[in-house]
Amino acid sequence: MKLRVLGCSGGIGGPQQRTTSFLVDHDILIDAGSGLSILSIDELAGIDHVFLTHAHLDHIALLPMLVDVVADRRDKPLIVYAIQPVIDSLRQHIFNWAIWPDFSVIPAAEQALLRFQAIDPAECISLDGRSISLIPANHTVPAVGYRLDSGAASLVFSGDTGPCDAFWQAVNAIPNLRHLIVECAFPNAEWRLAELSRHYWPDMLASELKRLSQSCQLLISHLKPGQVEVTMAEIQRVLAPFSPGMLHNDQVLEF
Repeated sequence: MKLRVLGCSGGIGGPQQRTTSFLVDHDILIDAGSGLSILSIDELAGIDHVFLTHAHLDHIALLPMLVDVVADRRDKPLIVYAIQPVIDSLRQHIFNWAIWPDFSVIPAAEQALLRFQAIDPAECISLDGRSISLIPANHTVPAVGYRLDSGAASLVFSGDTGPCDAFWQAVNAIPNLRHLIVECAFPNAEWRLAELSRHYWPDMLASELKRLSQSCQLLISHLKPGQVEVTMAEIQRVLAPFSPGMLHNDQVLEF
């Protein structure tokens, strides 16, 4: 499997600050933040499956436009996978005819351009030999991370989360873990805001990583614009034994 980083920032503010969206191979999307905007129409039309971590705007902002722009280029629905509370939020607040048309019934329910598929926490989705399963997370709204497993190796993306015992238990149970993408939204000086909004800050992430029993490449995502340098400097100091790297736009991870 091949994961291409379309966006991994915790906000916007210039061409390099694009919010979370990862393209896996050519047909799977993990989150639909503003990073999705760099793809061509042909690339967008090639996406068949979208997996959402949660319903916050920086992770779903371009999903409505994705469905709209590829409607005349596809002969099957775009399938959006998420836990049920995320689907409920999308139906109530986005695809509600007030904010955006309900593409799950356009042009008709039996021929819809969009199909929602709820994922059970214990479920594993298999797509042409590629396995995608949920990883627990702890955020201010219902949220999950994802494990992507090619068979040869696995990549874990935390999504948005603060401290979460179940997350580390799940990660440690993966025998073929190669890449671990973990968020760290705020520097240490903003720890109260990070705690309130259930995000990591460097000192807390360092404490949590003591639970990690796996050897893997550690990559940091969701850094807030304007605070990237100070946050990464703190991360590299307190997490030196893990050799953390910063996830970059256009980075490609193969596993």
